[in-house]
Amino acid sequence: MDATSLRLTCLVGGVLAAGAADAVTLPEDQAEAMVHVYSGGGVTASGPALLVRKSLADRVSMSASYYLDMVSNASIDVVTTASPYRERRDQVDVGVDYAVRDALITLSTSSSKEPDYTAGSVNIDVSQEVFGGMTTVTLGYTRGTDKVGKKGYGFIDNAKHWQYRFGVTQILTPRWLASANVEAISDDGFLGSPYRVARVFGAAVPERNPRTRSSRAIKLRTIGDIGDGPTRAAVRAEYRYFWDTWAIKAHTAEFGYSRYFGDAWLADAFVRFYTQQHALFYSDNALTETAYVSRNRQLSSFNSVGLGAKLSRSFGRVQGKYEVKANLSYELVRFKFHDFTDSRTISPYAFSANVLQVYATASF
Repeated sequence: MDATSLRLTCLVGGVLAAGAADAVTLPEDQAEAMVHVYSGGGVTASGPALLVRKSLADRVSMSASYYLDMVSNASIDVVTTASPYRERRDQVDVGVDYAVRDALITLSTSSSKEPDYTAGSVNIDVSQEVFGGMTTVTLGYTRGTDKVGKKGYGFIDNAKHWQYRFGVTQILTPRWLASANVEAISDDGFLGSPYRVARVFGAAVPERNPRTRSSRAIKLRTIGDIGDGPTRAAVRAEYRYFWDTWAIKAHTAEFGYSRYFGDAWLADAFVRFYTQQHALFYSDNALTETAYVSRNRQLSSFNSVGLGAKLSRSFGRVQGKYEVKANLSYELVRFKFHDFTDSRTISPYAFSANVLQVYATASF
């Protein structure tokens, strides 16, 4: 990968790199602290997140992160069937990267815990540069297990997940990159919520989801460098198609623009479109009794539009030694459901969500 392509890749990501690489390099040593806030649809989630990454010798890099969500839930699902509640979710991730010539091997594990839900996973990813660094091939696998409970009812069930990933990134020209990624996921076990209810002939009944699900997704992405000197800029476009055995099909398209203002400021803006058709057994109010039935709005037909922006400011930078940055990002998302009715207004449900992140990053 030449210096121009490295610069292009890092411009979109918010970090400018210089110099060519003869072999794969480890991620930079880094420390990051973040505060995140999500608010929308009656749900508020906020908390801090911490990340530390440190290299050992020239071939090994270790990382650890902690993520906290303090959730206040008064969503439409909750207020129409139960009482609002508050809970806490803690997540810890630990990983190690190992560089071998033109390959990077990553092993990681993740664990999260809520009062009535625990989840854990192990991951392995391999990234290999070929054709003189012009092409990068990645393979990945994740094995996850969940334990689902229901407070006060003695309910406990389990779910297992398998994910397989394959991707190719290609340098098309000194100014353009393109990538294609494919993933396959298999789920087995309890794949719903013990608190959620469906409606059959207007009566509330516990939702019943299939205990197996297989899904596939394809994602295409391209990034282009369109500026030089003080007006360094890049554009990107991506498209993702998802389908599964529950008859859900979804399309996501995103377009973004990034630009440096001087050497210290980097601005990024994007727009995202998402549309989805409902699951085979989804119904707002089923008129027949079936083996499976759900009124989970995430399984309904809906679309969303997201507008986001990110601003980064570099406060200190010595090439090859360290860099300190402050980052602020904001996204406004509008959700519109086509076949999920707000029982309070007897009209299709819609809401807006705000996502705010403020974080500082130190690379050294």
